[in-house]
Amino acid sequence: MGDKTLTAAEAEQHFWDSLKKSNTGLLGLDQPGYHAQPMTAFREEETGTIWFFTRNDTDLAKDAALPGGQSAMFHYGSKDQNVWACIHGDLSVHGQDRQIIDRYWNPVLAAWYPDGKDDPRLTILRFDADDGRVWVNEGGFFKFAYEVAKANITRTTPDAGGVADVNLQ
Repeated sequence: MGDKTLTAAEAEQHFWDSLKKSNTGLLGLDQPGYHAQPMTAFREEETGTIWFFTRNDTDLAKDAALPGGQSAMFHYGSKDQNVWACIHGDLSVHGQDRQIIDRYWNPVLAAWYPDGKDDPRLTILRFDADDGRVWVNEGGFFKFAYEVAKANITRTTPDAGGVADVNLQ
């Protein structure tokens, strides 16, 4: 995907910075037949843990509650389409940690829980990322369109940015 050399550290920084601005992706278990679902990610910068809020009656929460948690994948694409990522990690149920609820609670979350922060169905999922692959195209849509047009004219491949494998542990 392009000729740009992208280091793992740069790719990781682009991912975390982008996730702060646009924090919705697809989360699912890493197993055959399991479909990822849209979820909002909240990164705890001190530990790198990614938190997700859900209801305890969802399939994802029930499956993540199995002893030892589950292997999972978080698929991410930034709103500006400059950062894409596929992140692997362990997903487990963290329960109703009031400190985490208070830290990340917002009007969008509140809409899903009629009883607010004390909703008995509210549960928190903990995603401990271990590794992944991140694609970065810093030029945006117009640079991408230019690269595609140039590639078609010159019969070469477009420079669509860089890609790097990252270790997020």
